[in-house]
Amino acid sequence: MTVLGSGEAADLVKAKSVLLESNGRHHHGPEALRAALVDLHDFWLSSRCAALGVGGEGSGTALAAVGALGRRELCPWSDLDLVLLYDGRTDVDALAEKLWYPLWDAGIGLDHSVRTPGQAVQIAATDLRAALGLLELRHVAGDATLTGKVRDAVRAAWRAGMRSRFDEIVDTTTDRWRRNGDVAHRTEPDLKNGHGGLRDVQLLDALATAQLVDRPGPDVVAARALLLDVRTELHRLSGRARDVLRAQEADDIATILEAGDRFDLARALSGAARAVAFAAEVGLRQARNALPRRGLAALRRPPVRRPLDSGVVEHAGEVGLARDASAAKDPALVLRVAATAARTGLPISAGTLSRLADTAPELRAPWPRTALAELLALLGTGKAAVAVVESLDRTGLWGRLFPEWGAVRDLPPRDRTHVWTVDRHLVEVCAEAARLTTRVARPDLLLVGALLHDIGKGRGGDHSVVGESLVRQIGERLGLREGDLVLLAAMVRHHLLLPHTATRRDPEDPATVSRVLETLREAVAPTGRGDADVALLLELLGALAEADSLGTGPGVWSPWRRTLIQGLAGRCLSALDGRPFVEPGPPDPAHREMVGAVTAAGEPQVRFAGDDDVASVTVALPDGRGVLSAVAGVLALHSLQVHTADVNVSDGVAVETFAVTPRFGGLPDPALVRSDLVRVRAGSLDLVQALARKERDYAPSTPEVERTAPPRVLWFDDEATGAVVLELRGTDRIGLLHHVTAALERTGVDLVWARVETLGASVVDSFGIGGSPDRSARSEIEKAVLTVAAGRGEARPTT
Repeated sequence: MTVLGSGEAADLVKAKSVLLESNGRHHHGPEALRAALVDLHDFWLSSRCAALGVGGEGSGTALAAVGALGRRELCPWSDLDLVLLYDGRTDVDALAEKLWYPLWDAGIGLDHSVRTPGQAVQIAATDLRAALGLLELRHVAGDATLTGKVRDAVRAAWRAGMRSRFDEIVDTTTDRWRRNGDVAHRTEPDLKNGHGGLRDVQLLDALATAQLVDRPGPDVVAARALLLDVRTELHRLSGRARDVLRAQEADDIATILEAGDRFDLARALSGAARAVAFAAEVGLRQARNALPRRGLAALRRPPVRRPLDSGVVEHAGEVGLARDASAAKDPALVLRVAATAARTGLPISAGTLSRLADTAPELRAPWPRTALAELLALLGTGKAAVAVVESLDRTGLWGRLFPEWGAVRDLPPRDRTHVWTVDRHLVEVCAEAARLTTRVARPDLLLVGALLHDIGKGRGGDHSVVGESLVRQIGERLGLREGDLVLLAAMVRHHLLLPHTATRRDPEDPATVSRVLETLREAVAPTGRGDADVALLLELLGALAEADSLGTGPGVWSPWRRTLIQGLAGRCLSALDGRPFVEPGPPDPAHREMVGAVTAAGEPQVRFAGDDDVASVTVALPDGRGVLSAVAGVLALHSLQVHTADVNVSDGVAVETFAVTPRFGGLPDPALVRSDLVRVRAGSLDLVQALARKERDYAPSTPEVERTAPPRVLWFDDEATGAVVLELRGTDRIGLLHHVTAALERTGVDLVWARVETLGASVVDSFGIGGSPDRSARSEIEKAVLTVAAGRGEARPTT
């Protein structure tokens, strides 16, 4: 450390570099690294102050740290937040320049200020961000008494002014949550600013300083340590100040922290963030209730306890227990409190949750009918149930009701189209299902099935098969009748039957309908009620498929997915009772007109419908090899992102319908799209070169390109059409559909049909291939598709 005695900031940079290199080779742990970084910077700053004549006690000058350095949470690339305090010194500006400029010249991130005690208190009273920083003021060098005086004055002013600024605290916090999302559920969480991140821990400390809440408990302390450790390693590995954890760093950080793989780390982070988020939400409510009452408010009567339900009251804007309520005597009390909270939109008080957690026993099997009724009432409230279930889960009450929940709690999704952890996904799907209860004859089974449809995940094996066994156990515990148990188990076992069949088979073919009905008849055979239960199960599965898609992530329940799934379910129901099937949605007579125009003139026809949000593009042109890749390429050339696509052939005319959104701007002129399509078909427009230029326009602006999961190809046999189904799963990019279809066409395959879906940043594209290619041919086809899907080469289309 002697090299730091000169006070040169370059020495500080060198010493920090040596420290990071040493930690990288020997790795003493992120906590030890933070402590060493704090000691290093404290030593340099105190040495620099001594060299500049910043005196000790009684000198009236002090250097203090706030922010990460003030909290002793300094990560490798955190900025330094410093405050130069003075009381009566006249040369303070010159002194400040001698302190700050060496740090700036060395490229060290610095946030600085110069304050008298009065100025510090005044800025803390007017600037919320500055106030939160000054609450963490820590002495570094100079007059420690001055630092202590300022810290005490700022904290006293913070407590005194809390009533007048509390609404600003709440608004600022909720706005930050809205901007940065949940740490627990984001695939790339903001560890610092997100809901459940480190800023929320600082918020709890600030509320405790105001003497409105207790200091954070051990669960929040442990969560803070994990969040800090991950952020420390994120800084060290990336070599920059980073707060958003991305997938490419997560595996390395998980290995360093001995936390398994990135999915294990994501699960640990989710649990930690949810503990912090719950504590922050409860802390804000408790703080509001604890605010001092002044003026006329102090003369008003305290809030009364308003009855809401049996044993449940409202008090001070929260749901609480009546004085004589007892969970030991009333087995439905926990669920009644939860259902009441969801129904009224009021949060459950922390004291009530704690009391119930201490006194509520496990419900004996079978549950009392009142308990099952309250569960259904809770689940039927929709979105309001999400926060209530979260509060029950954070206090151990939900796991007491559903012990099987532990395997999916905080379990990260393996599919990037999912934006929630598995347990949150289940609750979100249940909330979506609550909107669909009027569509089905058994809304109770829809709600319970939605809540438990993925309960088999996290245990190994096919989650649908594992879940089928689990829900039978759960259903028996809930007190369901045997016939309902069969239906519930069948819902979980076959909740993917309609989506998978509709996207991998031809839903219009009678063989596809027969296959679905045969599967469902076998599933409900034990009830002895035959096709009546098959029809009921179809109804439930259709609603569950919609809710499951809506609860997965934005864009998953696309118009074309709805058409496919509802169309398949409708055809199956029609086959059961002999009713004629009506296509979902209004028919489009323009398709027939376009086919007639193409037949008459031999030229492509293009029509747009909808708006700039989600539009439908229909293209009709003479059928032949290369038509799908040509149209897909022209759409990409006009900056249209394809979300779904369907291809049908009628009277020698291919009619292709796409759901698209513009990547920027508005929809192109259909005449320009048609013109480019004519040029491509005539060979005067080279799509490969044109798309290569377009892809360069969308290339990342930084050399650091995010690694993505490698594409996969799956094969299925389509009994309905005799075709073989190739399903591609990969990451979307400009022109991907064009390149994949061109690769298929180049291999000489006969494309019978196509079902294309873009789910967020991922694609799941299915192609019906005629001719039943053998294993060798499939291998060549797969190689060609994977090559272009991975971006390692582009196939020139056949025209």
